Amino acid sequence: MQGNLSEIDICSILQLIALGQRTGQLWVEAHSSHHNNKLSGEGANIYRPKQQSWFVFFLNGQIIYCREGESNLSRINDYLRHYRVEMRLTNKQIASLPSTDSPEYAYLWALLERNIINPKIAGSIIHGLVHETLFDLLSLHQGNFIFHQGAALAPQLNTFEIAPFVTKITKQVQEWKELYPHIQSPEQLPVLSDKVQLQSSLPEATLEKLQHWADGKTSLRQLARYLNRDILTVAKAIYPYVQQSWLQLVYSATTKPDTHNDNWELKGKHRGRIVCIDDAIAIGETINSILQPQGYEAIALTNPLEALSLVFQLKPDLILCDIAMLELEGYEVCAMLRHSTAFRLTPIIMLTGKDGFIDRVKASMVGATDYLTKPFTDTELLMIVEKYLKIEFYENGE
Repeated sequence: MQGNLSEIDICSILQLIALGQRTGQLWVEAHSSHHNNKLSGEGANIYRPKQQSWFVFFLNGQIIYCREGESNLSRINDYLRHYRVEMRLTNKQIASLPSTDSPEYAYLWALLERNIINPKIAGSIIHGLVHETLFDLLSLHQGNFIFHQGAALAPQLNTFEIAPFVTKITKQVQEWKELYPHIQSPEQLPVLSDKVQLQSSLPEATLEKLQHWADGKTSLRQLARYLNRDILTVAKAIYPYVQQSWLQLVYSATTKPDTHNDNWELKGKHRGRIVCIDDAIAIGETINSILQPQGYEAIALTNPLEALSLVFQLKPDLILCDIAMLELEGYEVCAMLRHSTAFRLTPIIMLTGKDGFIDRVKASMVGATDYLTKPFTDTELLMIVEKYLKIEFYENGE
């Protein structure tokens, strides 16, 4: 199971895994922007592309563990700080940990086996990590996912039912949105901005706590881990101070919503991206040789089943699709793409045989934009491509 989050949301994916009692792992990837808002004026407001990923591990439709793509140990160490656990593994011990899909999980089990933490603390840490990961995932609207069915992450300390988590966190995500724009991201860093006003308005004990945590180095997400609270509870606690401008929230290389078109850079370099779906390698090579010298980016896909998922990542401006393919007919490919919001308006040109009147009628019925008869000349291909890309770019204000 794989696809794009614009077609099926995380909540539905999790429900399908639970209903099917699946065992394996879900990988989710999203692209956004880094926003670097430093306290000093130098280098402020710098946007950099960021790629985020998460893994969710399942056993019989229940969650075992969740991790971020980088899988560093800082998340667990943040929780250990809450429990005042001072002892850690040495670098040599960490290096000797068994190879696993989640080194972070292996580290947690090593702490447990060495009696540095007990099962109750380990279970609480896993619960917190699952909660914060699902909060991030259920906030996503764009990205790609792959569910790989396979052996479960082992050993298991405990498992969590999906439905209660999703119900609770979905509500939290809605409440989180109400804090915008004052609070935008769990990765924002609180900083005291009006200490004089705070001194006259708050009890000394409260001010000391704010001074301790609002150091410009500790993110809201870290603060939630240190206090062993969910991110919404922490955000609501500081919200009044942010509203009064007594606290300022700044970014330090964190994620913000991406406001530019994903294809902007591409269209600045190419006249358009064209994907050709045809199981005949020679056709793909021919189309490539005709289109690339004219400034188009041409990509040939020979497996129609794989192509259905790849086109969501490639986001082509126009699709050429052969009708007669062994694994999946072009009609089916076209119909599936047309059921997708992402490809409702994308020009889809069907490649037909010489005597293809019936083919053309069927192609029209499943939503094909036009057809091109094989064999075709260079001029015929370029004319039909230019015709529909000019229309598309004109309508989009290009």
